[in-house]
Amino acid sequence: MAYAKLGRTQSARKALFRSLATSLLANERIVTTHGKATEVDAIVEKLITLAKRNDLHARRQAASFLFDEDVLKKLFDKIGPRYAERAGGYTRIIQAENRRGDAAPMVYLELV
Repeated sequence: MAYAKLGRTQSARKALFRSLATSLLANERIVTTHGKATEVDAIVEKLITLAKRNDLHARRQAASFLFDEDVLKKLFDKIGPRYAERAGGYTRIIQAENRRGDAAPMVYLELV
C-alpha cells in the first residue's frame, strides 16, 4: 500500500495533510495519531528540501501546498537555512500516551 487512507476521501485526506504540515511548520511540534504523523512526516521532509533550494519555483511549489503565507515565509527564511547542511531526517516521531477516548496511539511530531 503506497499510503494510508485514514478513513477519508482523497480531498479530505489532502486537506488534513496540508493542515497538519502547516501546523507543524508554524509550531515546530504537534501531537497527532501515529498514522497521521507517518504520512505528514514525508510531506514535511519534502517541503523543507524545497526550502533548502530557496528559488522562486520551490517557493511557489511550497505555497501551493501550505495554507498560511506567514508559515511559508518562516519555512524559507528560518527553517530552510537551519537545515542547510543536513542531508535529511528533519523530523522525529516520539511516542506519547494513548488517547483517552479511543486508545489511539498518539505521538509528538517535531522538527529536529
